[in-house]
Amino acid sequence: MNILICGAGRVGFSICAQLSKQGHSVTVIDKNSADIQKINDTLDAKGIVGIATYPSVLEKADAKNADMIIAVTRNDETNMVVCQIAHSLFNIQRKIARIRSKEFLKPIWKGLFTKENLPIDIIISPEFEVAKSLQRKLEAPGAIDNIPFADDLVRLLEIQIDEKCPVINTALSKLSDIFTDLDANVLGVLRNDKFLILKKSDKLIKNDKAYILTNSKQVDRTLSIFGKEEKFAKTILIIGAGNIGLDLGKMLEEHEQNPRIKIIEKDAERAEMIASELNETIVIKGDGLDENLLKEINIEEIDTVLSLTNDDEVNIMSALLCKKKGIKRTISIANSSNYSLLQSTLKLDDIVDPRMTTVSTILKHVHKGKIESVYTLDNGEFEVIEAKILESSELLNITLSKADIPDGIRIGLIVRDGVVMVPKKDTVFCLNDRVILLSNRENLPTIESLFKISPYF
Repeated sequence: MNILICGAGRVGFSICAQLSKQGHSVTVIDKNSADIQKINDTLDAKGIVGIATYPSVLEKADAKNADMIIAVTRNDETNMVVCQIAHSLFNIQRKIARIRSKEFLKPIWKGLFTKENLPIDIIISPEFEVAKSLQRKLEAPGAIDNIPFADDLVRLLEIQIDEKCPVINTALSKLSDIFTDLDANVLGVLRNDKFLILKKSDKLIKNDKAYILTNSKQVDRTLSIFGKEEKFAKTILIIGAGNIGLDLGKMLEEHEQNPRIKIIEKDAERAEMIASELNETIVIKGDGLDENLLKEINIEEIDTVLSLTNDDEVNIMSALLCKKKGIKRTISIANSSNYSLLQSTLKLDDIVDPRMTTVSTILKHVHKGKIESVYTLDNGEFEVIEAKILESSELLNITLSKADIPDGIRIGLIVRDGVVMVPKKDTVFCLNDRVILLSNRENLPTIESLFKISPYF
């Protein structure tokens, strides 16, 4: 595909890097010449210095031949105008925009983003996506991450394998024999900074980061089998009441587990506004680094702390302080990737990069046809994909053993008529099956060919 990206910041750069590696023709526009120079020097893509809302700049970027435009500049209004011009002047069929402001996203204005008004096909709200990601982490406390597939019938669990794992050093084939009623499949592991697709004869070893597909109804059991017995937090402290903190607070208030929530916010006006937006959450005006304040709110009663301020250092320091106070689990957001590299050294449970969450969300909308969900692993070298068996698919009515599936692709689970299945050699692919699989980047064209996926356009 010919893809046009407006905005060469960290999100735009990361999207460009992934898409160009996948073989797409990518052009990036930004008014910052240094950012564009970095694109031209390091990526297999074309960078153009200019203002993305200028029709002449879009024309220079060959917008008339673009299949998709992704607007991720730092300004919401710019992203919206870019999509309007892309539609009106260049007839670009697929338009994705990052929009941060809650004002544009209020339900009352849902008619704004239509073909007749502002023709944006996909709107990405970064803070809301990060809040959803954090909620998923809370829902599977023993997992590093917890990603839904197939309308939430399937979950992808990211689990750190430690010495407490009962099935460590056990062949995967033996696990299948022991847990015959478990709808789960180990796709692969990150081992010594290298991602490996595991075979049935392989074993999980200490310090592996395992990626496991499982039936959503069996998440707790799956976690238990791999030595993770943690339960959903009864008491949660959020430090920082920005948009992420507010969105997460609202989600948790509506959660079936009904946790007790406290939020610390330094800005008095913001704290008052948040208190009026939430119903049962206790909002405290103060500093998350104030040990006396933490003592006053009974920090020893808190199960999980999420540090979500706009300051990376405050988030890391507050998480470290809470760990010192005996908190079981801490989650911090940090826009600098350097902190993630220090996670194990700092002994923090989880550090989330909000920008990369945005990148992953955008990338899943780039694929063609009936590929409905995508989760990237190992910096885009591998992807977990949900694809549908169509009448034109080469896999239709073929058994797994006879399917011409190359190395580098691992079939994980199949969802048929709402039922989750672990595929076996004699499993036949049927019409409308939803197949969740792992593929390396080189085999993405093969995936599109196997499933006979037609373009969006």
